[in-house]
Amino acid sequence: MLPIDAAAHSSRWRRRHPVDKAVLGLGLTVLAISLPPWPGAALVLVAALTVLLGPAGVPGRRLWRAYRVPLGFCVTGALPLLVQVGGPGGFLSAADGGPVRAGELLLRTSAASLGVLLFAFTTPMSDLLPRLVRAGVPAPVVDVALVTYRMSFLLLDSVRRIRQAQAARLGHTTRAATWRSLGGLGATAFVRAFDRAARLQSGLAGRGYDGTLRVLVPEARVSVPFTAASVALLAALAGLTLVLEGPLS
Repeated sequence: MLPIDAAAHSSRWRRRHPVDKAVLGLGLTVLAISLPPWPGAALVLVAALTVLLGPAGVPGRRLWRAYRVPLGFCVTGALPLLVQVGGPGGFLSAADGGPVRAGELLLRTSAASLGVLLFAFTTPMSDLLPRLVRAGVPAPVVDVALVTYRMSFLLLDSVRRIRQAQAARLGHTTRAATWRSLGGLGATAFVRAFDRAARLQSGLAGRGYDGTLRVLVPEARVSVPFTAASVALLAALAGLTLVLEGPLS
Protein backbone atom coordinates (compact mmCIF):
# COMPACT_ATOMS: atom_id res chain seq x y z
CA MET A 1 0.00 0.00 0.00
CA LEU A 2 1.28 3.45 -0.89
CA PRO A 3 1.91 5.88 2.00
CA ILE A 4 -0.87 8.21 0.87
CA ASP A 5 -3.35 5.31 0.81
CA ALA A 6 -2.24 4.19 4.26
CA ALA A 7 -2.74 7.75 5.52
CA ALA A 8 -6.21 7.90 3.95
CA HIS A 9 -7.26 4.66 5.65
CA SER A 10 -6.11 5.97 9.05
CA SER A 11 -7.38 9.52 8.57
CA ARG A 12 -9.60 11.23 11.13
CA TRP A 13 -12.07 11.87 8.32
CA ARG A 14 -12.10 8.30 7.01
CA ARG A 15 -15.72 7.75 8.08
CA ARG A 16 -16.98 10.91 6.45
CA HIS A 17 -18.80 10.68 3.14
CA PRO A 18 -16.59 11.40 0.11
CA VAL A 19 -18.95 14.21 -0.92
CA ASP A 20 -18.10 16.11 2.27
CA LYS A 21 -14.39 15.96 1.53
CA ALA A 22 -14.83 16.59 -2.19
CA VAL A 23 -16.67 19.85 -1.51
CA LEU A 24 -13.78 21.06 0.63
CA GLY A 25 -10.74 19.67 -1.16
CA LEU A 26 -11.86 20.09 -4.76
CA GLY A 27 -13.49 23.41 -3.87
CA LEU A 28 -10.11 24.70 -2.72
CA THR A 29 -8.61 23.47 -5.97
CA VAL A 30 -11.20 25.33 -8.03
CA LEU A 31 -10.60 28.50 -6.03
CA ALA A 32 -6.84 28.23 -6.51
CA ILE A 33 -7.34 28.06 -10.28
CA SER A 34 -10.06 30.69 -10.62
CA LEU A 35 -9.08 33.36 -8.09
CA PRO A 36 -6.25 35.86 -8.71
CA PRO A 37 -2.88 34.34 -7.78
CA TRP A 38 -2.29 37.08 -5.24
CA PRO A 39 -3.83 37.07 -2.75
CA GLY A 40 -6.35 34.38 -3.77
CA ALA A 41 -4.08 31.39 -4.41
CA ALA A 42 -1.90 32.34 -1.44
CA LEU A 43 -4.93 32.34 0.87
CA VAL A 44 -6.06 28.99 -0.52
CA LEU A 45 -2.59 27.53 0.05
CA VAL A 46 -2.56 28.68 3.69
CA ALA A 47 -6.10 27.41 4.26
CA ALA A 48 -5.35 24.01 2.72
CA LEU A 49 -2.19 23.61 4.80
CA THR A 50 -4.08 24.59 7.95
CA VAL A 51 -6.85 22.06 7.33
CA LEU A 52 -4.42 19.29 6.38
CA LEU A 53 -2.18 19.70 9.42
CA GLY A 54 -5.02 20.63 11.79
CA PRO A 55 -8.50 19.10 11.54
CA ALA A 56 -7.51 16.44 9.00
CA GLY A 57 -4.56 15.36 11.17
CA VAL A 58 -2.12 14.61 8.35
CA PRO A 59 1.46 14.27 9.70
CA GLY A 60 3.71 17.00 8.33
CA ARG A 61 6.48 14.64 7.23
CA ARG A 62 4.08 12.39 5.36
CA LEU A 63 2.45 15.41 3.71
CA TRP A 64 5.82 16.73 2.56
CA ARG A 65 6.79 13.37 1.05
CA ALA A 66 3.62 13.36 -1.03
CA TYR A 67 3.66 17.10 -1.80
CA ARG A 68 7.25 17.37 -3.01
CA VAL A 69 6.51 15.41 -6.20
CA PRO A 70 3.74 17.71 -7.54
CA LEU A 71 5.65 20.70 -6.18
CA GLY A 72 8.60 19.69 -8.33
CA PHE A 73 6.35 19.68 -11.39
CA CYS A 74 5.00 23.10 -10.36
CA VAL A 75 8.50 24.55 -10.12
CA THR A 76 9.54 22.94 -13.40
CA GLY A 77 6.51 24.40 -15.15
CA ALA A 78 7.17 27.89 -13.77
CA LEU A 79 10.88 28.11 -14.62
CA PRO A 80 10.44 28.47 -18.44
CA LEU A 81 8.46 31.66 -17.84
CA LEU A 82 11.63 33.34 -16.57
CA VAL A 83 13.32 33.32 -19.98
CA GLN A 84 12.47 34.00 -23.60
CA VAL A 85 14.00 32.60 -26.77
CA GLY A 86 14.97 35.08 -29.45
CA GLY A 87 14.29 38.79 -29.56
CA PRO A 88 16.53 41.85 -29.06
CA GLY A 89 18.26 40.30 -26.06
CA GLY A 90 19.75 37.44 -28.05
CA PHE A 91 18.96 33.77 -28.39
CA LEU A 92 18.16 33.40 -24.67
CA SER A 93 17.35 36.30 -22.38
CA ALA A 94 15.31 37.17 -19.32
CA ALA A 95 11.60 37.55 -20.08
CA ASP A 96 9.84 40.81 -19.31
CA GLY A 97 7.68 40.22 -16.27
CA GLY A 98 8.89 36.64 -16.12
CA PRO A 99 9.40 36.46 -12.33
CA VAL A 100 5.87 37.78 -11.74
CA ARG A 101 4.24 35.30 -14.12
CA ALA A 102 6.35 32.44 -12.79
CA GLY A 103 5.42 33.31 -9.21
CA GLU A 104 1.73 33.52 -10.10
CA LEU A 105 1.80 30.14 -11.84
CA LEU A 106 3.69 28.58 -8.94
CA LEU A 107 1.15 29.93 -6.45
CA ARG A 108 -1.80 28.63 -8.47
CA THR A 109 -0.43 25.15 -9.11
CA SER A 110 0.98 24.57 -5.63
CA ALA A 111 -2.26 25.67 -3.96
CA ALA A 112 -4.34 23.55 -6.34
CA SER A 113 -2.11 20.54 -5.61
CA LEU A 114 -2.73 20.92 -1.88
CA GLY A 115 -6.48 20.91 -2.47
CA VAL A 116 -6.22 17.62 -4.35
CA LEU A 117 -3.95 16.17 -1.66
CA LEU A 118 -6.49 17.14 0.99
CA PHE A 119 -9.04 14.92 -0.73
CA ALA A 120 -6.52 12.14 -1.38
CA PHE A 121 -5.19 12.06 2.20
CA THR A 122 -8.68 11.68 3.67
CA THR A 123 -10.52 9.49 1.11
CA PRO A 124 -9.41 5.93 0.32
CA MET A 125 -10.03 4.85 -3.25
CA SER A 126 -11.86 1.80 -1.95
CA ASP A 127 -14.46 4.15 -0.45
CA LEU A 128 -14.71 6.40 -3.49
CA LEU A 129 -14.81 4.10 -6.52
CA PRO A 130 -17.84 1.93 -5.57
CA ARG A 131 -19.89 5.08 -4.94
CA LEU A 132 -19.24 6.37 -8.44
CA VAL A 133 -21.83 3.93 -9.78
CA ARG A 134 -24.52 5.78 -7.83
CA ALA A 135 -23.23 9.02 -9.35
CA GLY A 136 -23.92 7.73 -12.86
CA VAL A 137 -20.54 6.29 -13.85
CA PRO A 138 -21.03 3.02 -15.80
CA ALA A 139 -20.41 -0.04 -13.64
CA PRO A 140 -17.89 -1.64 -16.07
CA VAL A 141 -15.74 1.50 -15.93
CA VAL A 142 -15.73 1.41 -12.13
CA ASP A 143 -14.92 -2.33 -12.16
CA VAL A 144 -11.92 -1.75 -14.41
CA ALA A 145 -10.73 1.05 -12.12
CA LEU A 146 -11.10 -1.17 -9.04
CA VAL A 147 -9.19 -4.05 -10.62
CA THR A 148 -6.46 -1.73 -11.91
CA TYR A 149 -6.15 -0.15 -8.48
CA ARG A 150 -5.77 -3.54 -6.84
CA MET A 151 -3.41 -4.93 -9.48
CA SER A 152 -1.13 -1.91 -9.24
CA PHE A 153 -0.36 -2.71 -5.60
CA LEU A 154 0.29 -6.36 -6.42
CA LEU A 155 2.60 -5.34 -9.24
CA LEU A 156 4.52 -2.90 -7.03
CA ASP A 157 4.90 -5.60 -4.40
CA SER A 158 6.23 -8.03 -7.00
CA VAL A 159 8.75 -5.46 -8.24
CA ARG A 160 9.93 -4.83 -4.69
CA ARG A 161 10.41 -8.54 -4.01
CA ILE A 162 12.29 -9.06 -7.28
CA ARG A 163 14.62 -6.14 -6.54
CA GLN A 164 15.33 -7.50 -3.07
CA ALA A 165 16.14 -10.93 -4.53
CA GLN A 166 18.44 -9.39 -7.13
CA ALA A 167 20.23 -7.30 -4.52
CA ALA A 168 20.73 -10.37 -2.31
CA ARG A 169 22.37 -12.13 -5.27
CA LEU A 170 24.75 -9.17 -5.93
CA GLY A 171 22.78 -8.13 -9.00
CA HIS A 172 23.64 -4.44 -8.56
CA THR A 173 27.39 -4.61 -7.92
CA THR A 174 28.46 -3.32 -11.35
CA ARG A 175 26.85 -1.24 -14.07
CA ALA A 176 26.56 -4.23 -16.39
CA ALA A 177 24.98 -6.32 -13.64
CA THR A 178 22.56 -3.49 -12.87
CA TRP A 179 21.42 -3.33 -16.49
CA ARG A 180 20.99 -7.12 -16.62
CA SER A 181 19.01 -7.01 -13.39
CA LEU A 182 16.84 -4.21 -14.75
CA GLY A 183 16.06 -6.23 -17.86
CA GLY A 184 15.24 -9.29 -15.80
CA LEU A 185 13.07 -7.18 -13.50
CA GLY A 186 11.01 -5.87 -16.41
CA ALA A 187 10.60 -9.29 -17.99
CA THR A 188 9.64 -10.99 -14.73
CA ALA A 189 7.19 -8.27 -13.73
CA PHE A 190 5.58 -8.44 -17.19
CA VAL A 191 5.10 -12.21 -16.97
CA ARG A 192 3.80 -12.05 -13.39
CA ALA A 193 1.31 -9.31 -14.29
CA PHE A 194 -0.21 -11.45 -17.05
CA ASP A 195 -0.23 -14.50 -14.77
CA ARG A 196 -2.08 -12.61 -12.03
CA ALA A 197 -4.55 -11.23 -14.56
CA ALA A 198 -5.27 -14.74 -15.87
CA ARG A 199 -5.76 -16.12 -12.35
CA LEU A 200 -8.03 -13.20 -11.51
CA GLN A 201 -10.16 -13.86 -14.58
CA SER A 202 -10.42 -17.54 -13.71
CA GLY A 203 -11.37 -16.74 -10.12
CA LEU A 204 -14.08 -14.30 -11.19
CA ALA A 205 -15.47 -16.78 -13.71
CA GLY A 206 -15.58 -19.47 -11.04
CA ARG A 207 -17.58 -17.18 -8.76
CA GLY A 208 -20.23 -16.38 -11.33
CA TYR A 209 -19.00 -12.95 -12.41
CA ASP A 210 -21.83 -11.23 -14.29
CA GLY A 211 -20.12 -7.95 -15.20
CA THR A 212 -20.36 -6.19 -11.84
CA LEU A 213 -18.04 -6.41 -8.86
CA ARG A 214 -20.03 -6.08 -5.65
CA VAL A 215 -18.03 -4.82 -2.69
CA LEU A 216 -18.96 -3.69 0.81
CA VAL A 217 -18.85 0.07 1.27
CA PRO A 218 -18.70 1.63 4.75
CA GLU A 219 -21.95 3.32 5.67
CA ALA A 220 -21.68 7.11 5.63
CA ARG A 221 -24.04 10.00 5.17
CA VAL A 222 -23.42 13.45 3.83
CA SER A 223 -22.92 15.77 6.79
CA VAL A 224 -24.89 18.97 6.27
CA PRO A 225 -22.97 20.91 8.98
CA PHE A 226 -19.58 19.83 7.58
CA THR A 227 -20.58 20.68 4.01
CA ALA A 228 -22.03 24.02 5.11
CA ALA A 229 -18.84 24.85 7.00
CA SER A 230 -16.79 23.95 3.90
CA VAL A 231 -18.92 26.16 1.67
CA ALA A 232 -18.64 28.97 4.22
CA LEU A 233 -14.84 28.63 4.23
CA LEU A 234 -14.72 28.72 0.43
CA ALA A 235 -16.99 31.77 0.34
CA ALA A 236 -14.87 33.49 3.00
CA LEU A 237 -11.70 32.90 0.99
CA ALA A 238 -13.31 34.27 -2.16
CA GLY A 239 -14.69 37.29 -0.32
CA LEU A 240 -11.39 38.00 1.43
CA THR A 241 -9.60 37.83 -1.92
CA LEU A 242 -11.94 40.41 -3.42
CA VAL A 243 -11.43 42.68 -0.40
CA LEU A 244 -7.62 42.45 -0.40
CA GLU A 245 -7.10 42.45 -4.15
CA GLY A 246 -7.71 46.15 -4.59
CA PRO A 247 -5.34 47.56 -1.95
CA LEU A 248 -2.57 45.03 -2.68
CA SER A 249 -2.67 45.47 -6.43
